[in-house]
Order: sequence, then C-alpha cells, then structure tokens
Amino acid sequence: MSTDRRLIYDMKRNLKYLFFAIALTAGLPACEVDRLPETAISDETFWNSESDIKQACNYLYTFLPAFNNDDVWSDDAFGLASNGISDGSRQAPATAGDFNTPYQLIRAANNIIEKAPRAQAAVGTAVIDRYVAEARFFRAWGYYLLVQKYGSVPLILKTLADNAPELQAPASSRAEIFEQLYQDLDFAASKLPTPTALGNADYGRISNTAALAFKARAALFEGTRSKFHNYGEPNKHLTLAVNAAQAVIDSKQHDLFGNYFNLFQMAGEGRQNRENILVRQYGVSASDRVSTHSYYRSSLENGNKNPTKSLADSYLMKDGLPITKSPLYTTPTTTLEVFKDRDTRMSDTFMKRGDPMMTTKPIFDVANLVFNKTGFMFRKFANIDDWNTQASTIDRPLIRYAEVLVTLAEAKYELNGSISDADLDLTVNRTRARGGVAKLTNALVTANDLSMRDEIRRERRVELAQEGFRYWDLIRWKTAEIELPKPVLGNYYFKTEFGTAAAVNLTPENYILVQAPSFRKFNPAKDYLWPLPINEIALNQSLKQNPGW
Repeated sequence: MSTDRRLIYDMKRNLKYLFFAIALTAGLPACEVDRLPETAISDETFWNSESDIKQACNYLYTFLPAFNNDDVWSDDAFGLASNGISDGSRQAPATAGDFNTPYQLIRAANNIIEKAPRAQAAVGTAVIDRYVAEARFFRAWGYYLLVQKYGSVPLILKTLADNAPELQAPASSRAEIFEQLYQDLDFAASKLPTPTALGNADYGRISNTAALAFKARAALFEGTRSKFHNYGEPNKHLTLAVNAAQAVIDSKQHDLFGNYFNLFQMAGEGRQNRENILVRQYGVSASDRVSTHSYYRSSLENGNKNPTKSLADSYLMKDGLPITKSPLYTTPTTTLEVFKDRDTRMSDTFMKRGDPMMTTKPIFDVANLVFNKTGFMFRKFANIDDWNTQASTIDRPLIRYAEVLVTLAEAKYELNGSISDADLDLTVNRTRARGGVAKLTNALVTANDLSMRDEIRRERRVELAQEGFRYWDLIRWKTAEIELPKPVLGNYYFKTEFGTAAAVNLTPENYILVQAPSFRKFNPAKDYLWPLPINEIALNQSLKQNPGW
C-alpha cells in the first residue's frame, strides 16, 4: 500500500459507513424509528469521535471538481460542436446543477460546522477546529462557485428546515459573500495543518496553504473584476490576494515540480510533488483507487476539447518575445515546425508529431480533423495506458503553486500599476524558466514595445492552459466581449499532412476556420453573469433574475 494515498484507503476502509455519512452530513434523518438496530447509525449517535467527524468531512471531498471540458467556454478550446456559452446562444435554464450543487456542498458544510462540536468532550478543541476548518474551506469553495457565475446569491450559514423563512430570503451582496468567504478561509488557514504536518498519511486533505492559495485566487478574481467592471473596492481585494499568495510562498511548503509534462502524469502524484496544493484524487493504480476517469480518451482524443490558434499563438519564442516580434520566428512549413524555438510548455500541452499517443496509434503524426476540429490536440494528461483501459487514476490538480506565483505577479501589478524585476523573478520568471523562456523584465517590455499587463496575463494563460481558468479570466478582465466574438481558428492547413479526406473551411490565409464570427456573440449587458435557474426564482420570489436574462 502506498502511504502517500492514505486518505484514499481511509475512504475505502470506511466505505460501509459512507452512505450513512452522506445522509448525516446533508442533514437528513438516517432512520425514523425510535429503536435502532445495533448496526445502524443515527444522527444522534454519530457525532462522537474524530473518526465520525473525519468520515463526515470525507463527503465534502466528493464535491471537488472532476475533469471537464469547461475550457470550450473560452477562446482556448473548441469541442466537436459550438458551445452556447462561448458563442452567446444559451438561454436561461429551468434548473442548473451549477446552482444547486454548490448549495448541496454548503448545506453539508454547515451541518458539520454545527454538529462537530458535539464531540468536544471526547476529542478536544483542536480536533474540532481542524475539521470545522475543512468544512469552512468547502463552504467558501461553494460560495465562490456561486458568486463567480451568478453574482449576488442567498448567503446561508446554517442548515435550514423545509419551512425556514431564510429559504425566501433575497440575495446577499457580492461584498457580503466575499467577506464571509474570507472569514471562512482565514479560519481554515489558522486551524488546518501544514502540508508537512499532514504528511503521507493525510495527503490529499485540505492544508493551511490550500486555504491561503484559494483565498488568493478568490481575492484576485474579485479584485480585478471590481476594477475592470468599475464597482466595489478593488484595492481591498487585491491587497488580500497579494498577502495570501505571499504567505504561501513564505511558508516554504511548496515549490515548482521539475518537469512540466510529468506534472500531469503519474510521475507528478503524491507528496513528492510539492507543487500540487490541492488535487482531486483518483488513486494510485487499477486495484488501489477511489474512482477513475477517461479524460484522455473521452475528451482529448475524441475531440471534445481541442486547442485553438489563439492559444497556440500565445506561446512565446525562447527569447521571451511573441511570434509577432521575435527574430527567431519563421513561418512554419510543417506541423512540427509550429513548435520550433517555442516555450517548451507548448509541446507539453499540444500533441506534436512523434509524441506517444494511444494503443491503436502509438505515435502521433497529425490531428484527425474529424475529431480535432482545430487541427490541434491537447496533450496534458495524455497516457497510452489510460487510453487503453479508459480507467485513469491520474489526479486532477485543482490548486498549484504555479498559480500562486502568477496570481502574486498579477495582483501586485494591478494594485501598484507596476512590478519590479525582483518580483518578476520571484513569480513569473520561475514558471518561464521551466518552459525554457527568457526572463520577463521591465527593460524587455520597454525595448520591444510590449505591455507588462499583457505579458503577465500571457504567462498565466500558457502556464494554466487546459486547466479551466481562461473563461473566468476573460470575465474578470472584462475582455470576453472582445475575445469571444472573434472567429475560432485552428492550425495552418498543411495540405501534405492533413490531406483532403475531411471537409474543412479555411480562411484566405489558409488557417482552419472552425467557427465564423457571424456565429459568435457576447452581450456585455448580460453575459458577464449567468442566468439564475427559472425554477429557483419560482421557489423564492425574493430572487431577481440577473439583468438581460
């Protein structure tokens, strides 16, 4: 048994109690009879030990997001067909898991916060605080997901009965929600163990640095969103982002992993990879697992998420300059030459000729345009064994140290209007070095007529590509109205490699045209917030639909 996956085995060992824990954590009665069999667990008898509270908290981890195709909402990726979010064609839904699921998580967290103290006499204050801190982290996670999409939503901080008047309460303001979110994360950061204290035995549980890193993410989001959408107190949030990110760095608990590609393979699993701050765990092998996923075969190889020309063009040349300014850049004549002298993270993120691919095609040559509509194919998490078994146990990184670094750089720049070379060396130049790219400096920016803001944003984009950040970055920067209506383009159509078997539309410059601009729109008057589900408004008439929907 691998010790760096102890949490997995704790969950497996306690599987017979899991459904009871789910019912109890959700605040539902486990049994309605007065006299229980000896083997039954009731809410009245459950909250008595550290094991009980830990099992209840285990349920919260099932809400951590699995692999998905959210990048197709942005200009980084396109699937097999157009997407209603990125092309502006969606309508307000009747129901939405994006609204209901976070509230399920919040209810479960509230239940633990309320009931864990019942075990105070048996386990002591420190143990109670530790698991209440986990619950408060997850409550903050749930509210971040809600406010990110819907803006103002009801703020519920206790479990409610079916007839509770709070169920008819109006939405709380963004400021109120973020204030509570910060309070929850501050409590979590002060009470949770460090990654070192968690060690191998509890690897995968929330650490104090996870709380700090998530606070930095949330504060950067609201700080920049309020700045560019012109509301609230941007500097307050940006200052919190700087302080939280700096605290993660100062903790000395984390560092960058040496190999970018292996960061997303089994080689990047476990405590030996100090870059991962929080992951969604799957397991260590086919026989030792909590669950599996088929992300490589079902999403990447099958074309449900393909990189765009816009993303490809954002990767720098090795000299640190964009392809439009670098003397190293020459017009490619083959698909392989697209990667010549580029940031090595591009070839780690995109499939290129010669890469290992899948059982029926061991070596990649060129993207299949029937599936990979852009003529590009993502490579992160690609693994031949996983393609064959369709049962991968590669974990999904949710918070990485690299994100903390690029967050600190952006927050400092947006707070001060400038950033020193020393701060660039502390942050984005560390991630650029891993990609084999020259340093970003103020002199480089000035000499080449670049924008420091754009270069920091570029670094964030390429470092976190294919990890679900891009759409929300466009939203908070208020650039979605500029970027999303643009045509979706793919690779240059190298006819000798792609052939003529698949019907394909091309631009006059011979790039693959995946979706024309006439089919894309973004309405800034409404699309920066998502529509509330119609049924939720019917259930709570105090809720008001977001503008324009």
